[in-house]
Amino acid sequence: MDIDRFIQDIKSGALSDEQAKAILRRAPYEELGFAKLDTHRALRTGFPEVVFCQGKNDAFLTDIFKKLWEKNGEVLGTRASRSQYELLARCLPVQYDEVSRIVKISGQSKPLQGLIVVCTAGTADIAVAEEAAQTAEFFGNRVERIYDAGVSGLHRLLSHVDLLQKANCVVAVAGMEGALPSVIGGLVANPVIAVPTSVGYGANFKGLSALLTMINTCANGVATVNIDNGFGAGYLASQINRLAVSGKD
Repeated sequence: MDIDRFIQDIKSGALSDEQAKAILRRAPYEELGFAKLDTHRALRTGFPEVVFCQGKNDAFLTDIFKKLWEKNGEVLGTRASRSQYELLARCLPVQYDEVSRIVKISGQSKPLQGLIVVCTAGTADIAVAEEAAQTAEFFGNRVERIYDAGVSGLHRLLSHVDLLQKANCVVAVAGMEGALPSVIGGLVANPVIAVPTSVGYGANFKGLSALLTMINTCANGVATVNIDNGFGAGYLASQINRLAVSGKD
């Protein structure tokens, strides 16, 4: 439910008092038997429920997407396979990105606000970074990308310091030893979200070494999400950017 539109519809008479009461009496979730969809999440948090697609039954996934599209007019799904996209595309106007594995139905176009910068250490980190960037864009944030700017060639990062310092939030995505967020944290005044990836050789332990580096950083203002959790980083960056934009109004 879009609360602003709901209020306008009551004021304009598009919704009668009885219709409005009937809507407000509905449970704050939609019971599907196999799932309870949180249709009031956008009212509480500002962002609608997002679907984690990986491992979901085909029929369940289709019904969830249909219902969320009906309720919200848009849907974002993460970790979707191509076969899941093809399944959804048979009955819904979905779009799919192979790199980030995001499948979505876009609602009305939104003005992109503020500035989030998403930065990767290497090209192999881009899949996770794109999950973060496209999540943030879906929620109405302006995103700039700086890719392949890791510490093994620090000059590549330093050439973008002006952009990094303009951002309300920086998402730093890195595997291997995971040093990138510490470097960025020492260059900017605003929050840095560190995202460890599972990119690396054996002693990387599928992202554990990068995770430990990031949570032990000596740079201030750096917070770390889980390994390969681009969605979590994009969501948190959206919240930070939203606060920054509202503070400037």
